[in-house]
Amino acid sequence: MAAGRLSFSNITALAPMVRVGTLPMRLLALDYGADVVYCEELIDIKMAQCQRVVNEVLETVDFVAPDDRVMFRTCEREKGNVVFQMGTADPDRALAVARLVEKDVAAVDVNMGCPKEYSTKGGMGAALLSDPDKIEAILRTLVTGVSIPVTCKIRILPSLEETISLVRRIEKTGAAAVAVHGRFKEERPRHPVHCDYIQAVAQAVSIPVIANGGSLDHVKTNADIEEFRKVTGASSVMLARAAMWNASVFRSQGALPLEKIMEDYLKYAIRYDNNAFNTKYCLCQMLRDKVESPLGKQVQAAQTNAEISEAYGLQEFYRQTQEQLQARRDALQSGSQPERPVTDGDVTTMAVKFERREYPPQITPKMFLLEWSRKEKLEQPQYETVQRAQDRAFQSTVTVAQKKYRSSLWEKSKKFAEQAAAIVCLRVLGVPEGRIGEEDSGLVCKRKREGKVNGAAEEERICAHSFVFFNYSSLHLI
Repeated sequence: MAAGRLSFSNITALAPMVRVGTLPMRLLALDYGADVVYCEELIDIKMAQCQRVVNEVLETVDFVAPDDRVMFRTCEREKGNVVFQMGTADPDRALAVARLVEKDVAAVDVNMGCPKEYSTKGGMGAALLSDPDKIEAILRTLVTGVSIPVTCKIRILPSLEETISLVRRIEKTGAAAVAVHGRFKEERPRHPVHCDYIQAVAQAVSIPVIANGGSLDHVKTNADIEEFRKVTGASSVMLARAAMWNASVFRSQGALPLEKIMEDYLKYAIRYDNNAFNTKYCLCQMLRDKVESPLGKQVQAAQTNAEISEAYGLQEFYRQTQEQLQARRDALQSGSQPERPVTDGDVTTMAVKFERREYPPQITPKMFLLEWSRKEKLEQPQYETVQRAQDRAFQSTVTVAQKKYRSSLWEKSKKFAEQAAAIVCLRVLGVPEGRIGEEDSGLVCKRKREGKVNGAAEEERICAHSFVFFNYSSLHLI
């Protein structure tokens, strides 16, 4: 194997698990000692529609679907260790997806073992086991089409002879390794794993064989991993449920308390803006029989990562992380866009932000714009605000005299977004906006400046607290 390419010999891996193998869990497993981490199975049709986006705020690479869902998120920390697993039944589509992610992962894997309907429909997952010719076509296409290792994960076939025959065909495609889940397609975790099948396969081929399926009967501690390797005769071991329940199973120094594991996981989820419902799901899997405990119920009731952080006493970590991300976002935005008017369709934009400290306590740009509009006998300014899925930031467009204005920068709140839009309008029109040190324009009377709110100021207060409805097409964040 070429220098720098991922090796599958004598490694311990985090298995691909739907809804579990997202970035926080993969990073946690690496921290605890896993050599290789697999992402959850991602379907080729969905991935082929994605755009590769460099997320400079989170410092990640995101593969974003047309509906703004992040299908796959990765980062530099795992680049040399992460395996992208896809569900596919089409060689050409598999190749297109592999080339899309090729520069951001260490290897690609084809799922040929999952027996669940969401995987087997369309001939994917374990359905491929009955079509060795298609298996061979997919793997050959991938091996010759990408520069990184290609692997696959299978289940054992009804007879040992069939299983060995299939794995030998897989080996001839140039696949770098094969993971063998030692159960038949119709068997479930409650059934014993067939170590003898894995052992026979390992003896029959020269490529690394990764043993999988031992979480319930064989692997409960780190020391059990080596024993499972010996019993199966495999080169490497892949863990699913044992790692899902307690990722510190990868630690050679011994397991950590569950509380510590969940806290470490949650910090990664907060740091990388993980989908809150995915975060909650993974924590509930760790809690297992404690999911109905007071902590478990609090986690289940939570709707955001902020609420989940409260359950674990990580409010301060959450707050500090959000401030760091916002500071990075602000720095990127202010450094990349000039503060001058730009026409965007029928909207005039400027790269400005609303800084509350730059205005007196009772004065806002929205108040000045409203007073100016009244003075000019124009209709009251109308604000239309949207929220971005990827980071929950807001952007507002204000319409004045049938012309539209907005800031090209996104704000942390609806209120601030509206103020920024008002600033753009006022600056383009050359109208004062009420900043500290600005000469009194007479637009806002002394009584309003001193905070005796009525009339326009009252309308400003109402507008600032009005509600707006957003279309949340997805819970995944870009």
